[in-house]
Amino acid sequence: MAEPKPLPPASGHDKLMIGQSKAGVYMAHAILILGILIVAFPIYYTFVASTHSLQTILRPPLPLLPGPEFFNNYSEALFGGVGRIGGVSVATLLINTTIVAFGIAIGKIIISILSAYAIVFFRFPGRMFFFWLIFITLMLPVEVRILPTYKVMVDLGLIDTYTGLIVPLIASATATLLFRQFFLTIPGELVEAARVDGAGPWRFFKDILLPLSRTNIAALFVILFIYGWTQYLWPLLVTNRNDMNTIVIALRKMISFADADTEWHLVMVTSMLAIVPPILVVVFMQRWFVRGLVETEK
Repeated sequence: MAEPKPLPPASGHDKLMIGQSKAGVYMAHAILILGILIVAFPIYYTFVASTHSLQTILRPPLPLLPGPEFFNNYSEALFGGVGRIGGVSVATLLINTTIVAFGIAIGKIIISILSAYAIVFFRFPGRMFFFWLIFITLMLPVEVRILPTYKVMVDLGLIDTYTGLIVPLIASATATLLFRQFFLTIPGELVEAARVDGAGPWRFFKDILLPLSRTNIAALFVILFIYGWTQYLWPLLVTNRNDMNTIVIALRKMISFADADTEWHLVMVTSMLAIVPPILVVVFMQRWFVRGLVETEK
């Protein structure tokens, strides 16, 4: 009769799991819940404030439960306009910011993926020079480039335009570097097979590289959309008209140094509406986003 084989030694991860006590599990969950509450409470408090009248907000303490002014406050902000920003509605601000965020995200991805494609798959003089030139721009602070760029926008008459808000921000050295590193992992056999099959440069890019890059594109889109949505300094410089403001700029304009002059209920409504689109993008693209960040086998 054969002797039973001994079990293989437990790995470090298994030892950790076996050695865990119930008290440790409860403690870990308690810490996680506490962290969630710390992060979520300010958002909840902002939502509560957005459902109360201005008089209630200015008369502390603010109740911890939502109030009766939800529909009035949100309809006033979305469609009625806010006095401190020239009567511009929050709906207009959301449209502006959405156009800017989508424009920046899509523009960065298109330029970066084409730049990386040219650097990796084409042989031309100065190829690596151009790559390192792009890479070096990572080391330049935005403030170094912002005044010359602003002067160019003024000379071209692009102040208070979507073009002026989007175009200067669509070049991305980081995205170019990431796409380049991914393209370098493409097997040479795949490139050779496409060439034998008669695929030209455009067909190879469209039919092979783009499908392989979907998860990377999705992950970068989420990151770049949030980057575009939260822009402050550049929109502050190139927008003078209130109806061209992004929602981040408008929020700052809505807050006065005197509490009595600030429509706090509308500020809170605008704050809540400002976080909805980025959350929706992350929620709807979370599967692709996570795969793009953690997937190593292509």
